[in-house]
Amino acid sequence: MKFAVIVFPGSNCDIDMFHAIKDALGHETEYVWHDETCLDRFDAILLPGGFSYGDYLRCGSMASMANIIPALKKANDEGKPILGVCNGFQILTEARLLPGALLRNSGMKFVCKHSDLIVKNNNTMFTNQYKKNQVINIPIAHGEGNFYCDENDLEDYQIVFTYENNPNGSYKNIAGIMNKAGNVLGMMPHPERAVDLLLGSDDGLLLFQSIVESFVSRRNTNV
Repeated sequence: MKFAVIVFPGSNCDIDMFHAIKDALGHETEYVWHDETCLDRFDAILLPGGFSYGDYLRCGSMASMANIIPALKKANDEGKPILGVCNGFQILTEARLLPGALLRNSGMKFVCKHSDLIVKNNNTMFTNQYKKNQVINIPIAHGEGNFYCDENDLEDYQIVFTYENNPNGSYKNIAGIMNKAGNVLGMMPHPERAVDLLLGSDDGLLLFQSIVESFVSRRNTNV
């Protein structure tokens, strides 16, 4: 399986994401600069955290107009798994690949710590290796992680992760959501920073293993 890590000016978690896939997961991965226009050669797309374009105007808004976005939307139409973490989540909402918006943390401060998450939906291509309601420990690092949406914009099954102790005021304690088709996941916590016990937790590795398991199962079904 081949993964793309999209790199924008200001991305700062791209190396962590590359390490998670290449070294911890053992799968092929490649950096893709935001000016490229084709993602056809990849099986999964990853949007890492950071401060794309310096978070000018609004987090993720400038990145959502980058040259790579039409290719990202094409990958979405093809049902390829797309994961956006932190700033990547913000980009996905700005590109309207996910509903809602990420607002300033309710405490108006940047938060950086390990956080316990609850796996609300384990029947997805991103969470099939977890147990339902499993509590996992994943780092967070954000100033605009307060997820908000209209209650009519989100079905319950689209809520994939919630915070056990809400650190930012997020609606319904939401830490991660997926689109209705189930192939796009956005989350504020950083699973790529939790793939080895040396980092304090390896709970994030199961997310990436879930993507691979889903890909292999679909491929075998189509053979």
